[in-house]
Amino acid sequence: MTQHPRSPHLKEHHLMTSIGILGAGRVGANLAGKLAAAGHHVTLGVRDRDSPAALSAGTAPQIAFADHRTTARTADIVINATPGHTSLAHLADLRAELSGKLLVDVSNATHDADDGLPGDLCYPGSSLAEQLQATLPDSRVVKTLNTMLFMVMTAPETLATPPTAYLSGDDQNAKETVAGLLGDLGWQPGWIEDLGGITTARATEAMILLVPHVLRRNGFKPFAVSLAR
Repeated sequence: MTQHPRSPHLKEHHLMTSIGILGAGRVGANLAGKLAAAGHHVTLGVRDRDSPAALSAGTAPQIAFADHRTTARTADIVINATPGHTSLAHLADLRAELSGKLLVDVSNATHDADDGLPGDLCYPGSSLAEQLQATLPDSRVVKTLNTMLFMVMTAPETLATPPTAYLSGDDQNAKETVAGLLGDLGWQPGWIEDLGGITTARATEAMILLVPHVLRRNGFKPFAVSLAR
């Protein structure tokens, strides 16, 4: 696979980056394993160190564990992999720890439908990413990876059709850094689509409305909502 090109600045940042992941479910544990394998110093923020996902991620010796507040305070980059419908309140409580940090939001904020699948959006006419940026003005929020099942985030090459990872954020340097991290996860440059400012996240977050219908018809098979050109 073609390596993701990085500027000297991004390469240096890549070598020095410590990443904190808030949330030790399937998404957080999956990202932790792949980013640690790529050479990053990863701390998985957990509430329950004995959860199956945390125990699975813990098989990688390079992954550290800490509570969410410590994880947010000590990392250079923080990934929000907490449940989207509670993320805003949870991360608002970490405002001091997240100050000055790059916050990568990969979650979707929806109410649950009767069958437990994603339902209506929590922030119609807006987005979780916008709400996070407004609540955390001293952080640089970038939205990405929220338009696919979790296993595609770290193995995009396994899909028959090249998937798309969208980027939304007001800080261009932050988006370039996140693009470098996507390269470490296996994303080729041509698969990454920079949509513009943080308000564009309302478009990608709305894509979650398609997901439950696909899952009901096809089951839990890997897929992504992507551009075809």
